[in-house]
Amino acid sequence: MAYVDGFVLPVPTKNLAAYKKMAKLGAAIWKKVGAIEYYECVLDDPKASFGLTFPKALKVKAGETVVISWIIYKSKADRNRANKKMMRLMGEDPAMANMAMPFDMKRMAYGGFKPLVSFEQK
Repeated sequence: MAYVDGFVLPVPTKNLAAYKKMAKLGAAIWKKVGAIEYYECVLDDPKASFGLTFPKALKVKAGETVVISWIIYKSKADRNRANKKMMRLMGEDPAMANMAMPFDMKRMAYGGFKPLVSFEQK
């Protein structure tokens, strides 16, 4: 069964170009280590007619926006292997180890998810 890692984080809008560059690099590397799909999405419609908005939930400050991303793997075991490979790569590659994050890592929400319901449109 597929497995999903999900991330939600506030990003300074002035850093979106740097974030996109980092995300493109990340997409290529995650694919190399075993991800089967990779998405990085920036908030386009912050107004909600119901529920709690992402900006409010994340306590987004002026000049920030929200990015939501997810990585899909064939299984949780594949995800665990991919994460181990990624951590090893980050330790071995000085460019990755010294990469400046264009957002505050302490404000990122992250978790691993088992699909509950899904469909695939082809």
